[in-house]
Amino acid sequence: MMIKQFLFLLTILVFTQNVLGQGQSEWNQFRGNTALTGVTKATLPTSLSILWSFKTGDNIKASPVISNGIIVVGSTDCCFYGLTTKGKLLWKVKTENSIEAPALIVNGTVYAGNLEGTLYALDLKTGKQKWKHLTEGQIMGAPSYWQSGNKKYIIFGSYDYNLYCLDALTGKLQWKYETGNYINGAAAIVGNIAIFGGCDGFLHMVNIATGKLRKKINVGTYVASSVTVDNNHAFTGDYDGKFSCIGLTEKKVIWKHQDDKATSPFIASPALIKNYIIIGNRDKYLYCFDKNNGKLFWKKNMGGRIDASAVITNNKIVIPTMKGDLKIVNLQDGKTLSSYEIGSPICGSPAVIDGLIVVGGEDGKLYGLGKK
Repeated sequence: MMIKQFLFLLTILVFTQNVLGQGQSEWNQFRGNTALTGVTKATLPTSLSILWSFKTGDNIKASPVISNGIIVVGSTDCCFYGLTTKGKLLWKVKTENSIEAPALIVNGTVYAGNLEGTLYALDLKTGKQKWKHLTEGQIMGAPSYWQSGNKKYIIFGSYDYNLYCLDALTGKLQWKYETGNYINGAAAIVGNIAIFGGCDGFLHMVNIATGKLRKKINVGTYVASSVTVDNNHAFTGDYDGKFSCIGLTEKKVIWKHQDDKATSPFIASPALIKNYIIIGNRDKYLYCFDKNNGKLFWKKNMGGRIDASAVITNNKIVIPTMKGDLKIVNLQDGKTLSSYEIGSPICGSPAVIDGLIVVGGEDGKLYGLGKK
């Protein structure tokens, strides 16, 4: 048993130490990498201006992704859109229901779900459908992926309580793992383990090769977002306003932060770099914790409720608010370095590549921001 536990810990340690931020031109999945750390190497402009906007038919709640110069985003108008990084439409795909989940792009294929509960595989360049898989509940979280040899697998959750594993090429079901309630977020992939929370109040760790439960940890309340994984720890906020560090080998909460006077929920997912954990809350504050002990480095009022997840690049934080602001904040002290008011609430997380930040607004527009 001790040997198995050591090997499990070693797998997580080696994997997460090698997870880096996305390259400067790629943001192909929600939170930027399979450990969901929200980190990129992209260079940000010194000031922000709107370079372009693209109007969809309804609200944009989904977070955009970017790969090979193509932006992909879904809208509550039931359509997926593929655009150039200049904001020009390449393709549009109509589905049977609203889209709120971020997409995933792997090897020229877009994987994304809608509220009907269908996961689609679309060609990145044309939008042509390759396959689709119907679940029995809505899909709210982004897909993740796992590779074994030359085979790739798509991992995603549904409101039918199940985590699914599909063959990326064919869409064939490999397995499904049943939880006790809705699954809202994306699964972090560490080695061959999928790590995710949900509305059943547990953090689940599932072996991707077999679909069997490895561990289940009680976190006491439902988790509306995705966890971030670093070494043998998972970090997550919850709907009761707690932010917790969960030991994956100890199977318990290592530390937690909660202000007794502030119980607003954490809807966003954390971003992690070095010893810094960054997360926004619906109380309008952006928080920065020490990942090792939960010490609060700083918290800053961003002027509006925060539902979006932050992105970190080069000691700067990109954070949108429900007030309609997009801010660039200093990592060390939380000081605002640059801000642009879009004027429409932003609940989806930004996609960040060199010189370009892409966000969607509740006004139905997708915005490209940078320096003119």
